[in-house]
Amino acid sequence: MQDESGVAEREQAWLRRIAEGDRAAFEQLYRATAARLLGICLRVLHDRAEAEDVLQEVYVSVWRKAPQFSPDKSSAMTWLASIARHRAIDRLRATPSLAAWQPVQLPEPEADPDATPGARAEADSERSQLDRCLRQLDARRRTLIRTAFFDGATYEDLAQRTGSPLGSVKSWIRRGLLQLRACLES
Repeated sequence: MQDESGVAEREQAWLRRIAEGDRAAFEQLYRATAARLLGICLRVLHDRAEAEDVLQEVYVSVWRKAPQFSPDKSSAMTWLASIARHRAIDRLRATPSLAAWQPVQLPEPEADPDATPGARAEADSERSQLDRCLRQLDARRRTLIRTAFFDGATYEDLAQRTGSPLGSVKSWIRRGLLQLRACLES
């Protein structure tokens, strides 16, 4: 039975092979991660067609940037999620009609069919811990962090929405992230 560290190692191995031009590894990585990355794109863009289009750009970037991946800096999934989030935000900024989105209720993400029961339990535990730590933040920081990281709002957007100085918004988010980190590490 493969645990979550095995999944992370497998994803890292695929990225190493992709950096060497291995198309089979690229296909395996795509099959294992596309659903999660599409979910990230959907949360930012709120438009399935746009999210699917951005997802394609994400994997083109992965193919090109695989040699830049460093397992010392982040896990493979964190690196992939960061690319997806940034690509989706770039698309949101470049397409004014997407910026005026109406919130939609997305279905719960499907469980990863390849995940072991242990990996699913670990993911559920991590989600619960993140929710618990978010609830410990004051309302302003919690709202800013959720809006920035789950809805893809920029610091500038948040400053404008709240009528607060840009520096204050950045400071509140930074302090909130530090509190989250401390809570998650405890």
